[in-house]
Amino acid sequence: MEAGAVFSIKDLKTYFYNHKQGAVIKAVDGVSLDAYAGKITAIVGQSGSGKSVMALSVFNLVDEPGRIEAGEILVNGRDVIKLSKRKQRHVYGKEIAMIFQDPSSALNPVVKVKKQLLEAIRIHEKTSRPDALGRCEQALLKVGLTNTGRILESYPFELSGGMCQRVMIAMALLTNPSVLIADEPTTALDLTIQAEILDELLKLKEQGMAIILITHDLSVVAQTADYVYVMSQGRIVESGEVCGIFEHPRHEYTKGLLEAIL
Repeated sequence: MEAGAVFSIKDLKTYFYNHKQGAVIKAVDGVSLDAYAGKITAIVGQSGSGKSVMALSVFNLVDEPGRIEAGEILVNGRDVIKLSKRKQRHVYGKEIAMIFQDPSSALNPVVKVKKQLLEAIRIHEKTSRPDALGRCEQALLKVGLTNTGRILESYPFELSGGMCQRVMIAMALLTNPSVLIADEPTTALDLTIQAEILDELLKLKEQGMAIILITHDLSVVAQTADYVYVMSQGRIVESGEVCGIFEHPRHEYTKGLLEAIL
């Protein structure tokens, strides 16, 4: 783990196996990166580059026929891969949280927002219901949802995509994690809502949170990120400060991504 990094991945390898054909898909193949408090670290690449599989690996959410073959995932200096399932549950959601790519699938559509937010607190802390509800309301206010009473009593299917995404961010904030992974947080949202969600991430950065922003959109990276890793075919092919990558890309893949937005 680099000095000052609150989150690091070291030589992570996540492979998928087709036993009938004897084939191996190396979705994540030796990825290493670091993220720092008060900084947005972007991971950019086309669909299929391995970005989301890497994020799922961090939370031990890779299903068969995939599995983590090697590597370290360090959160505040501890390798979560080596922790017991019980100890992992104390890290996930408490020290590191994730905003999933599709909030409509990440939120249970037939459970009210209030119950889902309360559960996110109760998993990690023992607190009174009035205190927990107050924290839920404050979290919703932080992400710009002012009608907290109506939101809490709503089912996710009654909310817009942008509102569901804000609920997901609010849920991630409830336990004040030091690291937040945002996987394509603006996908399928209109431009106005995209800008508002990115503004929320910038506010969290200013509050000292380490944010890993996973995206295929280099224009989003240009607006928000401090540092960027470019991913292709399961590997990091280039990394550096955003200005340097945009002004002087070295890898042909990076150059192709930049040319696509010009």
